[in-house]
Amino acid sequence: MTGWLVTGAGGMLGRDLTDVLGATAGVRVTAAARDRLDITDPDAVGAAVAGHDVVVNAAAWTDVDGAESDEAAATRVNGQGARVLAEACAKSGAALLQVSTDYVFPGDAARPYPEDAPTGPVNAYGRGKLAGERAVLDLLPERGFVVRTAWLYGAHGRNFVSTVLGLAARLETVEVVDDQLGQPTWSRALAVRLAELGAAAAGGRAPAGVYHGTASGEVSWYGLARAAFELSGLDPERVRPTTSDRFPRPAPRPSYSVLGHDGWSRARLGPMAPWREQLADALPMVRQAVSGSAGGTA
Repeated sequence: MTGWLVTGAGGMLGRDLTDVLGATAGVRVTAAARDRLDITDPDAVGAAVAGHDVVVNAAAWTDVDGAESDEAAATRVNGQGARVLAEACAKSGAALLQVSTDYVFPGDAARPYPEDAPTGPVNAYGRGKLAGERAVLDLLPERGFVVRTAWLYGAHGRNFVSTVLGLAARLETVEVVDDQLGQPTWSRALAVRLAELGAAAAGGRAPAGVYHGTASGEVSWYGLARAAFELSGLDPERVRPTTSDRFPRPAPRPSYSVLGHDGWSRARLGPMAPWREQLADALPMVRQAVSGSAGGTA
């Protein structure tokens, strides 16, 4: 029996990961939501990590714009919290899977960022997450795994896909930016991949280091919105393209967030499924969640 601890278990990814692990034979999972475990508290973290073989840190400050105005608070969670978990895992012998972000890159590339590409965050959120990455890799050179993901959506919590479908129920047309490229990734598909990587890590079959946990392919937010409409039986022509300068925000966003996936071969795993395939699989659950939150009107 392999013991897993999932921090941030009340979030979108954490809930999916807890469900996936709970249905996996030979796994004992401890789900630690934010109200149960403060990852910046060394004593609490040490007690929580003890007795587990694999720890997945899905806890994070995810308010990107809020991080811009309070970088210290965001970095305390995303940077120092990861360090506290890594220190506890170093003492206990557990492997740590640290969920990170495409925002550690500047977003000025013209081809997918490989796992070893130079970093260069353009906002406070990215700087805090990069601090967390470095802590895990420094403190756990043999048992630290950084899994960068991007453009996550799913059935739990607010995200781009659920927001767009909610707008479709209220507006005739929706304007979406067409000048940012990325890889929309279903949170449940990422949860399955984290479970696979953690099992490989526990079995000594996966080398520590950086992995990119995003869907294959690439698309703009506009293209994603059109696909969500089309696959939901709605007219995609209701989605209209626009540019990022029409929606100024406190934190700058990378314009190119496409990640390469060569690292998975080290763990004997292939790339994740294409973004459109993931979206088609996810939409029934996302639509159900949207309908429920809107009282059945969406």
